[in-house]
Amino acid sequence: MMQDFKNLQIWKMAFDFNKEIYNISVKFPKEEAYGLTSQLRRASVSISSNMAKGCGRKTDKDFINFLYMSMGSLKEVENILMIAKDLGYISQSDFIKLDEDMDKLGKTLYNFIRGREEKLGVKNA
Repeated sequence: MMQDFKNLQIWKMAFDFNKEIYNISVKFPKEEAYGLTSQLRRASVSISSNMAKGCGRKTDKDFINFLYMSMGSLKEVENILMIAKDLGYISQSDFIKLDEDMDKLGKTLYNFIRGREEKLGVKNA
C-alpha cells in the first residue's frame, strides 16, 4: 500500500492550508504563543502529517485510519479558529476565508476517504 504522500492532491491542499494557518497566527497576541497559537499550528500540521504517516503504512485500512485522524485535526483547527475569532485575534473576513478553505478541504478529504473505503468494500465506516 505504501505510496508517496507528496503525489496526493489532498495532501497538497492540507500542506497549503498549513501555510495559511501559520500566516494568520502570526497576528495572534504574543501572550498566546504557548496557548492558542501553538495549539492551532500543531493541529494544522497534524492534518497533513497524518496523511503522510498513513502513506507509510502497510494496508489501506491503516491509511484510512490516519485519514480520519486528519479529519479530526481539521475539526480541532476549526474549533480553535472559532475561539480566535471570538477573542478578536482574527478578523471576520479572515475567518470566513479560512472557513471556506476548511470546508473545501473537509469535503475533499471526506470524499477521498469514502473512495478508499469503497475500494475496500467498507460499509458505513
